[in-house]
Amino acid sequence: MLRLISFLPALFLSAGVCASTVIYTDGTHLISTSPSDISIVYLDAPDRLQVELFSPLPSDAEQAEMQARETLASPTFKAREQQLAVAYQGVMKAWSLGLKKYPAVVFDDKWVVYGTTDVDVATQQMNAWREVNQ
Repeated sequence: MLRLISFLPALFLSAGVCASTVIYTDGTHLISTSPSDISIVYLDAPDRLQVELFSPLPSDAEQAEMQARETLASPTFKAREQQLAVAYQGVMKAWSLGLKKYPAVVFDDKWVVYGTTDVDVATQQMNAWREVNQ
């Protein structure tokens, strides 16, 4: 079920005009189209990156600590550290917006359509909601 909510008091923009659009999803929800001006935030990206970097850790605590320290000091980690920071920024942004579930398409950090990764479908839902509520 698609649902549209407003994060802020009603701000009616002309239909279809949004400064920024972001899709919040995870690796299990397919993205039908990916226009270059649409940002995609994978909410499971931090977990996936950490698994890639640190798994599998040995069950022995000392060995696990040593392996984790080696990973943190490695050139691979240094290169991936920025990816991890960006992934967490996306999760924090979703949290700050108050997203309740995903997938979700967010327009201008104010409007969200839940239940789809399709920007065209989300735009149609948002425009239909605006027409009814003007």
